[in-house]
Amino acid sequence: MNQRLLICTDLDRTLIPNGPQPESEGARERFKQLCASETVLLAYVSGRDQSLVRDAIADYSLPQPDYVIGDVGTSLYHVDTPDDWSHQTNWDEHISQDWRGRSHQDLKQLFVDITGLRLQEEAKQNRFKLSYYVSPDQAHQPILDEMGLRLQREKVAASLVWSVDETVNMGLLDVLPERATKYHAIDFLRESLGYTLNETVFSGDSGNDMEVLISPIPAILVANAQPEVRQKAQQLVDEKGNGDSLYMAKGSFMAMNGNYSAGILEGAAHYHPQLISRLINE
Repeated sequence: MNQRLLICTDLDRTLIPNGPQPESEGARERFKQLCASETVLLAYVSGRDQSLVRDAIADYSLPQPDYVIGDVGTSLYHVDTPDDWSHQTNWDEHISQDWRGRSHQDLKQLFVDITGLRLQEEAKQNRFKLSYYVSPDQAHQPILDEMGLRLQREKVAASLVWSVDETVNMGLLDVLPERATKYHAIDFLRESLGYTLNETVFSGDSGNDMEVLISPIPAILVANAQPEVRQKAQQLVDEKGNGDSLYMAKGSFMAMNGNYSAGILEGAAHYHPQLISRLINE
């Protein structure tokens, strides 16, 4: 039995119950109890920036994390206390090579004539993150293909991350350094902390979590994920042969419904039944 665990979780509609599906009563309290253990390290992995992660912690009474991977993987913080967040510059150095010294200001000039792209607010951009809105009614794959060709011509190593914000029915498109993904950031964090894959779990709900969900990192897809996300995740893990590293929450664990934090607990118990049972029943 593993005696320690690094829990990495997405926030919106994964830990935070801000989707249309109901939250199980007491699920967040049980999750907080689990994370209070000295044997558990907690990392939030989110598209939110530092300010919005802080807001989420306060608004939803979330446990204080030990680490925050923010801005869709382009920032990494060590959280010593609620008021002391230390920016991890070694992560910046690691991902900066991909863009060959360019910033998001430089890259956005490559895409000014692509119809359908609308820049997100300045607060949602940073040095290594170029973010757009795209109407969900517009075919996004041709846009991604054209952007990919232009980046390739410039010899810029970038990831194009597509997701949909269901709360406002809007497509979200992030241009990131190739290594500045949630998956690479989690792998960088766990290796720097000396955690093995078997001592790590990740939980998510949407398309921008897909790279982690289908990776060798033990992952949990919460039950409130959209059916198309579940289908795509299953298809891709089958193709990659990583089926054993993805658990799809179904509900029934501790009489909970598997949505949000209930799904995280269910998945964590799937991978570490004795440890989770002991920690949430102490």
